[in-house]
Formats: sequence, C-alpha cells, structure tokens
Amino acid sequence: MTEADQRQGYNYFTDITTRWMDNDIYGHVNNAVYYSYFDSIANQYLIEKGGLDIHRAQVIGFVVASSCEYKSPVAYPQCLEAGFRVNRLGNSSVEYGIGIFVKGAQIASAYGTFTHVFVDRSTDKSVAIPDSIRAALEAVRVN
Repeated sequence: MTEADQRQGYNYFTDITTRWMDNDIYGHVNNAVYYSYFDSIANQYLIEKGGLDIHRAQVIGFVVASSCEYKSPVAYPQCLEAGFRVNRLGNSSVEYGIGIFVKGAQIASAYGTFTHVFVDRSTDKSVAIPDSIRAALEAVRVN
C-alpha cells in the first residue's frame, strides 16, 4: 500500500453521489466516470476554498494530464467520498492527488492524479496561480 491509496494520505474530503447512469453493463461504475469525479472534486475545492469564479475569473485551470488506478469496483447506489490533496505545486501548474473511497473505508477503491495548468482565459497562455488559489492549494499540499 501507498499513501495515495489510504484515507490518511488525504487532507480534504467530499461526498460523491453515485448515479444510475454511472454503472456500466458490468454493473459497476465505468472507468471513465472516475475522471468526472476527479474533475468535480478539484473544481469544487478551487471554488469553495480558493475563490475561483468559474464564469468570470480571468485565470482558469486547464486539465493537461490525468491518471487513475482502479483497485476495487464500486456501483450505484453506493455512497462514496473523494479525498483530495496537492502532490506538486509549481508556478502555473498543480498536480492533485485524488482517492475515491466507499463511504468510511480506509483504502481507496481508485486513486490517481489530475493536473491543472492555470491560463489567462483570453489568451490561453499559462500564468502564475492566483494568490487566493495558491493559498488554498498550500493548505492541502503533501510533502
């Protein structure tokens, strides 16, 4: 086991409500849905803790990389939790670590990374992470 697949490796958690449509023909949450969970928790954190205004902010995050390791299946109607942390924080980019846990479980059913590069909305050129967002990211950064 690694820190990435254990609950204690994460600094922030939020609930995930699985949906009927998340299940695939095999009766479990489809692999592609996990990336939607990753995107949702990263943006929820940026909005709630970093003050990101997704409609009007001049600086926004673009996803440039993601990965996921699947350890055990989950399915609708299970209650899940997403653990969130910052693995690496650069000048204009951040790599998040995200774990998907069955509610209350100590070991992740899936975990991975999700990388944002912050860009100027009007030019799509990379820029420094805004101070309010950087402060929120520092709060969940792991060493």
